[in-house]
Amino acid sequence: MASADALFSPNLVPAAVQESLPDGLIMRPLQRDDYKRGHLEVLKDLAHVGDITESEWIDRFDWMVNANGSYFILVIVDDSQERGRIVGTGTLIVEKKFLFKLGTQGHVEDVGIIKALQGKRLGTKMIEALDHIASQLGCYKTILDCSGTKEHFYVKCGYEKAGTEMHHYYDSEAQKYRV
Repeated sequence: MASADALFSPNLVPAAVQESLPDGLIMRPLQRDDYKRGHLEVLKDLAHVGDITESEWIDRFDWMVNANGSYFILVIVDDSQERGRIVGTGTLIVEKKFLFKLGTQGHVEDVGIIKALQGKRLGTKMIEALDHIASQLGCYKTILDCSGTKEHFYVKCGYEKAGTEMHHYYDSEAQKYRV
């Protein structure tokens, strides 16, 4: 499904979303060398990331490649910058269930756009692309957790409020940062 360099096949990225991006921006699967392109810098705007070395990042990437099509991380890359800096990211995690006729459910996670490009509908395009991939993979629904301040954004993207998110921390540092 994925080459050693890409997390998954770029054929899953919807052409309509790709074509709608502003000049100089491309959307593609996370690649093995994206640590150097600033993937973690985008995530740092969302939550505490911690100190992660390039070697640790690559080990996690390789683990995700080998997770039988469970992880689909998209990035938006500014190709006009040297080495192509990552300016946005979003994750779809695919869960096989016993519920709903052995259904497949998607989890949208870690959607972020750098502050300088927020308000340009890139987050909406990211959600559209992640939803498309979920649909192509046979997910019967996608779910996500968000802060109250982001709820309006996700409603505009077609999501509806359902239930209450609950946490039970096992790591005091994670609890401190509320990640």
